[in-house]
Amino acid sequence: MRETAGKADQKNPKEICLKEICFHAVREHFTALGIKAVLDLPTPLITDLLPHLTVCQLDELQPELNQRGVSTYSGWAGILQDMCGPNNAVDFHTEEEAKHEVMRMLFTLVFYGFTNPFVKRNITNLNTPSFLWAAAKCIKHFLLITSLHKPLQSLTAEQRPLLNILEKRIRSVGVSQSIDLSKRKTQTALYVLHRLLDHGVAKKLVVHVQCPIVLAWLLHGRGSQYVNPELKILMHSKKENCISQAVSASADRASCSPGLDTRVSEHKDDQVIPCKRSKLDSVSVKEESGKANFTLDPKALCRTFTSCEGPSAEACPSGQIDCLEIRQCGSDSLRVLNSALPTFFCLRSLTLHSFSTLMDSDVLGLARALKQLSESSRSSLTDLNIGVLPYTKLSEILLDASPKVTSLHVEIQTVMWGPHFSPYHPRTAESDMSVELPLEKLTVKVAELQTDLHFITSVLRRSPHLTSLHIAGMRLPTGSSISQLLTTLSESNHCLRSLNLEDMKLSDCLPEILNLLRDCKLEELWCNDCRLLEKWSDKEGSLQQLVAALKTVPSLHTLSLAQNRLAKNVCVLAELFSGSSPSSVKRLDISSNFIQPTELLEFAERLRTHPPPHRLTLDLRKNPGDRDPDTWNTALKRLRPYCVLLVEGWKSTDTMVDHISNM
Repeated sequence: MRETAGKADQKNPKEICLKEICFHAVREHFTALGIKAVLDLPTPLITDLLPHLTVCQLDELQPELNQRGVSTYSGWAGILQDMCGPNNAVDFHTEEEAKHEVMRMLFTLVFYGFTNPFVKRNITNLNTPSFLWAAAKCIKHFLLITSLHKPLQSLTAEQRPLLNILEKRIRSVGVSQSIDLSKRKTQTALYVLHRLLDHGVAKKLVVHVQCPIVLAWLLHGRGSQYVNPELKILMHSKKENCISQAVSASADRASCSPGLDTRVSEHKDDQVIPCKRSKLDSVSVKEESGKANFTLDPKALCRTFTSCEGPSAEACPSGQIDCLEIRQCGSDSLRVLNSALPTFFCLRSLTLHSFSTLMDSDVLGLARALKQLSESSRSSLTDLNIGVLPYTKLSEILLDASPKVTSLHVEIQTVMWGPHFSPYHPRTAESDMSVELPLEKLTVKVAELQTDLHFITSVLRRSPHLTSLHIAGMRLPTGSSISQLLTTLSESNHCLRSLNLEDMKLSDCLPEILNLLRDCKLEELWCNDCRLLEKWSDKEGSLQQLVAALKTVPSLHTLSLAQNRLAKNVCVLAELFSGSSPSSVKRLDISSNFIQPTELLEFAERLRTHPPPHRLTLDLRKNPGDRDPDTWNTALKRLRPYCVLLVEGWKSTDTMVDHISNM
């Protein structure tokens, strides 16, 4: 291998084949060779080797390589490319981001026994305790799939040390399925939740299902002082039966089994003495007669599951949820949440999403609960994300009910039935319309026939501290223009750093765009699917004006003009880096612009004449490179010295509509 590295300049097919054979041998016999043998290789050879290693081998090598200044990014990126396929670009900037994505995707698949082509090909290397341990130390989110009982059950027995690791690392817990609290085997899932949410460091909860009683159990004692009556009755009915069960389980655990394979880590903090699992799957006489003898109380769960050397039930902590997401939020779940909200003082972030448009009464009930919470000095809620609202006015009601919110994200979709405003809800006083808002981030995604632009501009005028604005889908009445929005931004929002305008008409707003760019301090600008060139009579000249204005913004590092039908005019963008004051843009997204291979080649030639001062991340996805693959690949080759390219496969036969729209 050293000889091959020393003759890298010759690179004949035989050498390449020999190198591949050597890399495969290192992968297969990594344990026998030892980590030191790999680290003794020349750095260029190690870099070539990385994409051939397994996940666990990369994880083991990374700390030592980082000390030598060698990044394992190419290895993790290679795994992602193998997992996602050649037509998906790997869009991660650091090795830690790429590594986390690999571990996140693989942990759930391997732990629950799911398979995909990548897992099948690498099952020998992945279906091992060492992989689960390595992944558990990296991931931050744990998805609870209750229908797969055996994997969860293993966390209370032979894989209990893995649960200890998860308890220390997991920051976010997801509940993907309903949990039947009437069934005894539910205890396993509840215990895992208790360990992660109460004993562990997880403070974020993501609920993917519409299950009000489970939501009540998850919120119970974890932030709000509210006690759900139905849950209280259910827990009380179990309590009398659970005492004898806990005593029986404790006796069953009295003898620990030293013969279990514990897969204990080398680190003392990860070690735990295994024990026999209580016989939770046995059916008692009481269960057969219809009386369940199990508990829903977290502390009693600890008495049932915890080993004889574990913490006592008296030491059982109660966790706090500061970030809550409900992904299928219906009326029943909202009733539980609205009752808990007024005393949910530790809640910092709330996300509610429904597959269908929420009802007026549900949103107004939420607004009342938010108002009660905001009136307390102990309230911590700063982030609010709600969708889908039936009309824009409700956004204003929610905002007025939460005056301490610094980040608001709303999605609005017009419904074709029902009233457009509930007259019994108190309107905001005119004197309050000028009160300054602490908003720093605002996202409004709209699917309406006509959008209330006045609502958005009034909020912008009241938000002088706004740093991030994302507006999508805005449709205005005939004869109206988005220019009023841009003018408001220029006049009222001087702290703006990130502006994302999506799916709207900006072709008649060039003067306002240029004016905004003259005095702004933007760091990120997205104008995606904004039909920029649609009404420009001199498309190239107008685009040159825009480029000249962009070059005057020294803070700008991210620019996206995706889905704007730039086509042959894309060459003008190369002028961003020309002249004595080139743009500081480091990421340029020109995806989905119907850029032909010859046009990309011309862009590459111009960029070579005026190369960017920094290595440019260039997003070229969803452009018809297959129209002339040779020319397209030549253009990519000329761009690579200056750019990190994000490309993926394109099938022109699947995109005829886009082709016709550009004719």
